[in-house]
Amino acid sequence: MTPYRQIRADYDRDSIVVYQAYHREIAEPTIRAGRFVEPFSWGRMTWVKPSYLWLMGRSNWGTKSRQEHILAIRIKRDDWERALSLGVLTSFESKTHKQEENWRSQFEDASVHVQWDPERTIHGKKREHRSIQVGLSRAIIRDFTDDWIVDITDFTERTRKIRSLYLAGNLKRAKDQLPPERVYPVSDSIVRQLGMDY
Repeated sequence: MTPYRQIRADYDRDSIVVYQAYHREIAEPTIRAGRFVEPFSWGRMTWVKPSYLWLMGRSNWGTKSRQEHILAIRIKRDDWERALSLGVLTSFESKTHKQEENWRSQFEDASVHVQWDPERTIHGKKREHRSIQVGLSRAIIRDFTDDWIVDITDFTERTRKIRSLYLAGNLKRAKDQLPPERVYPVSDSIVRQLGMDY
């Protein structure tokens, strides 16, 4: 049985892929430049997700307004793990935080926020186990855009292909096109900090 909270991702020895959905005005200049450029905003929190199907559920396969372009962003594992080590859960949990006041103080000062949401199936249905979202605040977002990124891939056409196969009833072929995701190992301290199960 899949643990309730567990990071699953497409990764190799040095890097991990996270996904984001953007509207054309941000996605197209970013893809051309191979990095985030204006009008991307460095003044607001940006959320990255290693679960492709979670983002598909959120963006309805890139068909929701202003979420039409799907970007696969490969970042360095060292930086991803640094972000996790700085992460504070978005809500108080007694098993993770000793006192609510301590959590609130940590949350307000945190440069990274972490939220666990239901994982999705290819059908868009919520699963019992959770998938991680990592929010990068203004305090750290420049590190993300300027230093962490190995490359940015436009996943929009692949997403449309998978959706077309699914809608045509070719479920196996659609699943075969999904990016590979497997359990991502993290330290015991991060497991405790983020209320994870392994």
